[in-house]
Amino acid sequence: MSAQDDVDDVGEFAALLRALKERTDRSYGSLARRLAMNTSTLHRYCAGEAVPVDFAPVERFAALCGATPEERLELHRRWLLAVAARRRPRTASAPEDEPDTAADPPPLPRRPWYRRRRVAVGLAAACALLATLASLSVLPDGRRPAADRAPTAGPLASGTTEAKAPDRSSPSPTPSDSPATEQPSASATPKKKPSPAPSARTTAPPRSGRKPAAVPLTWSANSQAWKLGCGHDYVIAKPPRQVPPPPAPQDAGTWAATQGAVHGGETLVELSVQGRSDTAVVLNALRVRVVGRTAPAPGNAYAMDQGCGGAVTPRSFDVNLDKDRPIAHAVAGSDTGVPIPAVRMPYRVSAEDPEVLLVTARTVTCDCLWYLELDWSSQGRRGTVRIDDAGHPFRTSGIKGLPQYTYDTLARQWTPDS
Repeated sequence: MSAQDDVDDVGEFAALLRALKERTDRSYGSLARRLAMNTSTLHRYCAGEAVPVDFAPVERFAALCGATPEERLELHRRWLLAVAARRRPRTASAPEDEPDTAADPPPLPRRPWYRRRRVAVGLAAACALLATLASLSVLPDGRRPAADRAPTAGPLASGTTEAKAPDRSSPSPTPSDSPATEQPSASATPKKKPSPAPSARTTAPPRSGRKPAAVPLTWSANSQAWKLGCGHDYVIAKPPRQVPPPPAPQDAGTWAATQGAVHGGETLVELSVQGRSDTAVVLNALRVRVVGRTAPAPGNAYAMDQGCGGAVTPRSFDVNLDKDRPIAHAVAGSDTGVPIPAVRMPYRVSAEDPEVLLVTARTVTCDCLWYLELDWSSQGRRGTVRIDDAGHPFRTSGIKGLPQYTYDTLARQWTPDS
């Protein structure tokens, strides 16, 4: 997939938005107010400068402009292509002898938006069939004390992974049994260099020589999601004059990696889970493991939002990392006042019925390293997969007491948040 194809996909999606907007006699400001959206955000969508991370605002925009069912279906297809184009790495292209794993996503059937499920985007390692026999016990994080470690880049979207159901009687994993990363990725520890590209992981074969059964599901995790697609804080150990303007949400991974940014106050993880076949896989429980807790990272807190937002609050799982034993609590959402039921476990997925879960982890008092464990069962088999950031824990640091800055678009500089 060439860079020109990516530009065309985003441009065609934006052109379709503009065509719908031109049918009305309303300005961008009038439409934005009706959509509970910032005017500049709507204009950037229509100009092709940004792509919404969720289809809900696009669907409401289409309804407001009087789009037909066929036009809405085409708009959804173009949005999927634009999102995929924005998420592909833009630096170096893949070698000629390697297959293109960023295939265009197919159109999905329409459902009520709060029940719609999106196909997982990170299928880079979907053909890997090897799995680990190691137990998913708490892993040491190996961090140095807060006084002598340097801030690292915020975690990036991880690739699809797979693991074998853990044998609770097995010993703890050894270096030879642990998953190995094939590409560099953003790490929660200072020793790893961040990378904006997702990475895929496979596991070493068991020493017994027997081929383990493949886990019946795949997953991908994007830890660079922003609240309502626009609001987020990063902790960066740099003065304001050395920090560039906030990026578009889809470019947050690259921006955070280059600035050595750490998620400030909270981390939003979009977890996409999908079965490998039409056989149902039941998701039984989602748990949180904190593997490192130190004093909050030093630096300044930089806010990404510019007063944007909307009336839609997605349902999610909320995690308080300051608790001794954090628990993922299901939280209901709302769509312009209409309640959206919380996700209740157990939940069922398959190849035709994927699910996207949003996990919001918060902290005030610590610089925390953490990951998730997802319990599953299918056809008499049970197991647990570890959800992390390309083999490393997610990282979230409190911002209470830090200098806080917002970006002034008119003065083109960071200013203290009064």
